[in-house]
Amino acid sequence: MVDIITMEIIQSSLEYIAEEMGIVLRNSAYSPNIKERMDHSCAIFDAKGQMLAHAEHIPVHLGAMPMAVRETIKMVETINEGDMILVNDPYMGGTHLPDLTLIAPIYYGHKLAGFVVNRAHHSDIGGKTPGSMPGNAMELYEEGLIIPPTKLVRMGEINKEILNLIIANSRTPKIRRGDILAQVAANIRGIERVKKIVEKYGLPVFMEATEEILSYSEKLARSEISKMPRTTCEATDYLDDGGERWNKPIKIHVKIEIQDKDIIFDFRNSDDQIPSPLNATRAVTISATYFAFKCIIDQNIPSNDGTYRPLKILTRKGSILDAQKPYPVSGGNVETSQRIVDVIFKALSKIIPEIIPAASQGTMNNISFGGIDPRTGKTFSFYETIGGGSGARPGMDGVDGVHSNMTNTMNTPIEEIERQYPIMILEYSLRQDSCGAGKWRGGLGIIRKYKALAPIRVSLMGERHKYAPWGLEGGLPGALGEYVVVKDNNYIKISSKTTIELQPGDILIIKTPGGGGYGHPKDRTKELILCDLEDQKISRDYAERYYVAKTT
Repeated sequence: MVDIITMEIIQSSLEYIAEEMGIVLRNSAYSPNIKERMDHSCAIFDAKGQMLAHAEHIPVHLGAMPMAVRETIKMVETINEGDMILVNDPYMGGTHLPDLTLIAPIYYGHKLAGFVVNRAHHSDIGGKTPGSMPGNAMELYEEGLIIPPTKLVRMGEINKEILNLIIANSRTPKIRRGDILAQVAANIRGIERVKKIVEKYGLPVFMEATEEILSYSEKLARSEISKMPRTTCEATDYLDDGGERWNKPIKIHVKIEIQDKDIIFDFRNSDDQIPSPLNATRAVTISATYFAFKCIIDQNIPSNDGTYRPLKILTRKGSILDAQKPYPVSGGNVETSQRIVDVIFKALSKIIPEIIPAASQGTMNNISFGGIDPRTGKTFSFYETIGGGSGARPGMDGVDGVHSNMTNTMNTPIEEIERQYPIMILEYSLRQDSCGAGKWRGGLGIIRKYKALAPIRVSLMGERHKYAPWGLEGGLPGALGEYVVVKDNNYIKISSKTTIELQPGDILIIKTPGGGGYGHPKDRTKELILCDLEDQKISRDYAERYYVAKTT
């Protein structure tokens, strides 16, 4: 038996290796999306394809990653030392096509010790619109280049034909090449570091320790479940619509059954898949469920495959949460994943309300644009997500202007956008009065205004424009999101899922949702209300509407 100290050292070392891989990837990348927003994730796997450790990166990437690794192991007959396999097919454990996953084996003494893996969101991978996130796609092929498990690196040598094929399908080939090579560099660093651990302890001890890490995490997770009430709960929430091709709400439903040491999440009563990008693959549904479960258990429990063994996740093939090829899925990764977390929290709030927050903004507010930069004459492509309000919690207000739940990215600095693209940012501010009122208020959304300096094509994909982020225990909903285009001083409200053309001088305004409130507004203290008024987070009208007894 490996002693517990050695096991803990190896576990912590693997987590740091994943973090270091992320640092290498970020520092080596070309695109602002990876270098500035840190839209990437890194993890370490054992030889069976079980996740051992990951960095504190993007939840939707990490939860789906194990399926991609296992599918790749099954599909690729021989994985030699020095190989790296690239894949982005969402129906093989991917999330959506812009997320490229690079998998590399770790060999020690001709024996397979595990894998290092990274996944990075590329700001253009082809498809019908710049950014590869068309809000009106009807099939997967419109969203970009599909890459099945393919050896990008073979025995230590990059396959230039494969690399050239990929970058030829992007509007920004130089940046794509730089970002892919940054992923290669990150895996090389990970392999070096893991080999040093194996060398220090020996392969038998390392392999035994990794098995113990998974078993110990499983034991801790089951112990947490045993403390929960033996009961069943369920909830329904909705996506606003599927855009212009599916202008009606989409039901997301979950039934949760807590057993002695297991939990069943049943999503089979959710709506069918639709001809819109909001479909989620089963890997994304699993990923969102993992995240929600990790939020309600002891945060000291490691995140690995062992932690999630007690979970049984039921989906229905052909549904919005288990879509089948060739349905489009670019929004399932970024938007539907958020609603899965919302509906799980909504159900759990009925049995463990003391730890469940109100709904956060429930969207990533995806914006991608591209065109020809008149300053250089070259094509460009840009992608980012925008934060909003997080839900209030028992005893604490929600956080203002932050990415929440299934995303964990930074913002793109205004200076970087204006330096690289023909865009001027006119405003980037917190959205006053967007918080859900309550004893504890929700977080504020964000206002971001883009002014086009050249003709550009913009794709938008957002949510919570019709169904507001809900409050809990008497708290009120957060403000709805809103997208507006200003042309010749005319304000035109636009769909949350669309592709539009902007001409020089046109302005795009993104107003993101606020978080729901927790507890009745009448119970909020006068001191907190006055503080929000002083900081201009709420207006006098807002205070009088919801907190009248405390402000007169």
